[in-house]
Amino acid sequence: MLAQTTALSTSNQVPLVASQTHQPPAVWARVLHIINGEHFSGAERVQQLLGKQLPRLGVDADFACVKPGKFSALCGLSSNQVIETPMRGRFDLRVIKTLTKYAHQRQTNLIHAHTPRTALIAALLSVRTGLPWVYHVHSPTARDSTRGFVNHINRWIEWSSLKTCTQLITVSRSLRREMLRCGVPRSRLAVVPNGVPAIEPIDARARADQHSWRIGMIALMRPRKGVEIALEAMKLIKDRNLPITLELIGGFETQSYQTQTLQLLESLGLQDCVHWSGFTDDVPTAIRRLDAMLLPSLFGEGMPMVVLEALAAAVPVIATSVEGTPEVIREGVEGFLAKPADSVSLADKLARLTSSRQDWCAMSSRAVNRHRTGFSDAQMAAKVARIYRRLLAPN
Repeated sequence: MLAQTTALSTSNQVPLVASQTHQPPAVWARVLHIINGEHFSGAERVQQLLGKQLPRLGVDADFACVKPGKFSALCGLSSNQVIETPMRGRFDLRVIKTLTKYAHQRQTNLIHAHTPRTALIAALLSVRTGLPWVYHVHSPTARDSTRGFVNHINRWIEWSSLKTCTQLITVSRSLRREMLRCGVPRSRLAVVPNGVPAIEPIDARARADQHSWRIGMIALMRPRKGVEIALEAMKLIKDRNLPITLELIGGFETQSYQTQTLQLLESLGLQDCVHWSGFTDDVPTAIRRLDAMLLPSLFGEGMPMVVLEALAAAVPVIATSVEGTPEVIREGVEGFLAKPADSVSLADKLARLTSSRQDWCAMSSRAVNRHRTGFSDAQMAAKVARIYRRLLAPN
């Protein structure tokens, strides 16, 4: 077994913020994040932002992608931060040897996993290297998809791996409660809400006289996101003759689901008020074109990044009251919360938000304040760095 290859380079008194001279702080920890990397949606945005913010706090952050895909191409991190270590299947453990060598060469202090698959790798890598490891819970594994068998397998892998985990980070209080119900000790749990960078906010007052409304749903389109409910709600909106259009922004998880969804759109006669524009790698610009963000998820939301990005841009949100979302959006304050899987409730919330531009302007102002006071990427990274320091600091 390899021993930990480097000690902390600074004492406990090293600050978690860069100095006023903007000189990079001394590196006091080197962390290897093990991620899937296949998609680039909410969890990958968290990983990307940690990769950008942690080095400013004295933490070297490397990323190993076990399912290479969009992360490497879109994350915007330096080339020496991201490596690809492909696994041929869920239980292909040959990657352990590669990562052991990499951790030794990089003098890694800590391992940080983000998915059930990578939790298994992290647990075994921890045994090989003697390094502590952290697990980041981004969504409820038992309800991560509509594929019950896959959820069951992932949950079994996750819980089998967590026996040796040093610390669990949940992105919401909702997920913390779920992990407690599953038997994780309180002492091993910490909540770190997701955070996103500031976005130039929209000027709501400049739209005060507009009659029509542009709503957008930005997501990796999959069954648990509630796309069908959104389309049914838009049918009700169209029947009420309300001037609302919906843009679906994002790719589909599978080709078959894309075909199924677009056929539903056509069968409901929504071609004139619902449009699908596909994947975008410029989410801030897409959000700033909107009057409101729509996220009609059925389940499986730890703390949606796209909701936080909408707040950062001063764009109110209509979402469903599932898991961590109500910890961000307060009913009637930054947006509205509909009942999940209820197209009538969703249509009513859409109608309510678009009933008054004056009320919408006030909601826009509260949205950006909500982001600034609690959900920035710098705040998220600082809290993660504090957890690292606590785990690595000498007794």
